Amino acid sequence: MRSPEELRHNLSQAILHVRSGHATSRRVLSDALRLSPSTTGYYVDQLIASGHLAESGLEQGRMGRPKRMLRTVPGAGWFAGIEFNAERVQAVRVDFSGSQTRTLTHRLPEDADTASVLQEITRLITELHEGHKGSLLGIGIGAPGLIDPAAGVGLHYTFLPDWRNVPVRAELAKHFEVPIILENNLRVIALAERWFGGGRELDDYVILGPRRGFGIAVVKRGRLLDGQHHATGEIGRWVWPLNGEGGEMQQALCSAAVWRKLAGASDSATLPVDLRAALQSLAQTDGEAWQGVVSDYARVVGLLHLLLDAPAYFLHGPLTALGPRFGTDIALQAIRLMPALKDMPPNIVASALGDDAGALGAASHAMEAWQPAL
Repeated sequence: MRSPEELRHNLSQAILHVRSGHATSRRVLSDALRLSPSTTGYYVDQLIASGHLAESGLEQGRMGRPKRMLRTVPGAGWFAGIEFNAERVQAVRVDFSGSQTRTLTHRLPEDADTASVLQEITRLITELHEGHKGSLLGIGIGAPGLIDPAAGVGLHYTFLPDWRNVPVRAELAKHFEVPIILENNLRVIALAERWFGGGRELDDYVILGPRRGFGIAVVKRGRLLDGQHHATGEIGRWVWPLNGEGGEMQQALCSAAVWRKLAGASDSATLPVDLRAALQSLAQTDGEAWQGVVSDYARVVGLLHLLLDAPAYFLHGPLTALGPRFGTDIALQAIRLMPALKDMPPNIVASALGDDAGALGAASHAMEAWQPAL
């Protein structure tokens, strides 16, 4: 006899397979779960009875009897996704079937601190709930910097000076009686690519996140890499230049630094209000500045590719405004710098998810972690 924990796990896995579109019938779901048809049928019947799954229509295959079609029920509940940095808080509502149904954005003042960020997160989740009849099932938070996901604590974020050992989950639990998951914002962006972007059919890929700082997230064999100190992907802390004579890489390759180089602005120049639009206006730039930025990125991506050999590197953040040429030039320069890459050039793809990526990924994290009550 299966334990309640095992039963909840199997039921939630059934939902994930159906929601992804990979399991459209009981037979296909049985194969995906690696369970007998009778056991799978029991789970399906239970989820239909609880209002989480529906079975309708006919799918006629080439041979055999028609199959009933399985689908998740959008109105069975919803998930809140929050992602923030020092400039803004982004919130999305995702229904039970994984469709985005609302987006909210709030820009933070320059003097934002931990208290004001937590207050804004609480307000946005409450606003997502207004006028919506379904039940909130879970909250995902994508936080910048180092985090402890098991404890639900934000450990450190350079650009919010008082963001130190912040009990994010405990603070939000005062207002919301649902499961709350905290994860690094780039790692939740990796989940957004899996559910909403180019990572749907990939087991291995890397997220490149040059924004206020610079980090990456790595998906290997379908799993997010974390690390002993939850610090996998903190490459922005690499010494730069790589010979160790300078500061940290994020200071030289973040989106702000790239704009200043391409625009010929000083290191202290005030950033434009719309950095993405400002970078888009420089997308056709050529010359020494462009080549310098491309070469710097080629060194980083080339080294990552030799280490990880991923089929895709999804670029996120304002630098996507530089267009596909940016990724192509980086790949070509990486091959010039590292001839070993000639037969395995890195595939750099500008993500199409835009500013919602982190919040969508956070909601995806909550969605993947959901388990039904018994």
